[in-house]
Amino acid sequence: MPNQTGSSFSSNIIPIIAGTIVALSLFWAFRPIITFTFTSPNTTTTFNTGANTYNIFSGPTISGHEFNHTHDPPEPTFYDDPDLTYTINKPIKNWDEKRREWLWLHPSFIPGIEKRVMLVTGSQTGPCQNPVGDHLLLRFFKNKVDYCRIHGYDIIYNNLLFHPKMFTYWAKIPSVRATMLAHPEAEWIMWADADAVFTDMDFKIPLQRYKNHNFVVHGWPDLIYKNKSWTGLNAGVFLIRNSQWAFDFMDVWSGMGPQTPNYEKWGEILRETCKDKTKPESDDQTGLVYLLLKEKEKWGDKIYIEDGYYLEGYWKEIVGKLERITEKYNGVMKSERGLRRRHAEKVRGYSALWEAYLEGEGWRRPFMTHFTGCQPCSGTHNGLYTRQSCLDAMEKVLNFADNQVLWSYGFVHSSLGDSDSVMPVPFDYPA
Repeated sequence: MPNQTGSSFSSNIIPIIAGTIVALSLFWAFRPIITFTFTSPNTTTTFNTGANTYNIFSGPTISGHEFNHTHDPPEPTFYDDPDLTYTINKPIKNWDEKRREWLWLHPSFIPGIEKRVMLVTGSQTGPCQNPVGDHLLLRFFKNKVDYCRIHGYDIIYNNLLFHPKMFTYWAKIPSVRATMLAHPEAEWIMWADADAVFTDMDFKIPLQRYKNHNFVVHGWPDLIYKNKSWTGLNAGVFLIRNSQWAFDFMDVWSGMGPQTPNYEKWGEILRETCKDKTKPESDDQTGLVYLLLKEKEKWGDKIYIEDGYYLEGYWKEIVGKLERITEKYNGVMKSERGLRRRHAEKVRGYSALWEAYLEGEGWRRPFMTHFTGCQPCSGTHNGLYTRQSCLDAMEKVLNFADNQVLWSYGFVHSSLGDSDSVMPVPFDYPA
């Protein structure tokens, strides 16, 4: 009598193998334009990169959304390439393929990858010259840690130069570049200057809005393309997709930096391009404007100029509105008991409830407040401001953000100008 078990096994396994081969072929060939669905015994997770859906993985390796931090198979990846370098002086090639290979060998990192953000920030290598500068940097960093904890983002703080000649604002590019290599599991890298503050702790970055873009920066298209102004955008906060496009873009962008022999020449070119630029040296922000003006066909389609919300907001425009914004939020909570209900910090559904009340309103909390010109570490503030005006504004903004965090712990600052004390939040406040 024929072996029915063996026959059944062959008839079942051959289609499975064939299907797996087809699926793998689709993964390698069409990954940039399709959507993948990864299935485990308990869950199905979709990786959104386009319009189509393919089930290309099935098995016990992926369990929910937990990462397998100990799994690192022996198959070689880009990490085993002796020619790959983290330094900015050597280009990275075929990164999309290398990253895809790594993810395929580490499948627990695939579910949710399209929403995964890594925040990178940093400061100088030594102590601040401003007597209160180190304390301020600590509070700025705490604010970023709070936001990342609430939203499930990882954060990296770097206080070293990854290229000895790429100082001040240019230091961010080598840091972001190295982070991409160190974290292939992150789809987006977000850079935030040390003096930028998250001031809406509930706000979720609308990543779906940027599905067809690789770089997001706060700015105003008219100021860039019509006025050719170097302040048409602000490069202190940006999002960049972990991709070969990003490496190519940063290679060109950093080519205007102080590590190149043409640094002084680039300063002249940028001043000629943006007539309102007064400082002689080449800087990253004007360089970004230049690329949008002069190489728009090459880069512009993948760069999103965000002017729909404060991806970074000028502090002088914001600080005077904070008390009024607080009053508005308290007024909404007073009329809607569900919004003032106590809840665990990890329960984030309440932020979605707010959207029904904030839609179209001009008084919602600014997402980020940026203290451009205040220089909290060095203390060499812009002459347009006084030292005290910067310090007072930073205290108010930091306490405004901190109150949103403290609320989950049952406390708030007694006033935005008081950083030293807190008071308990009464039950059902502000009924």
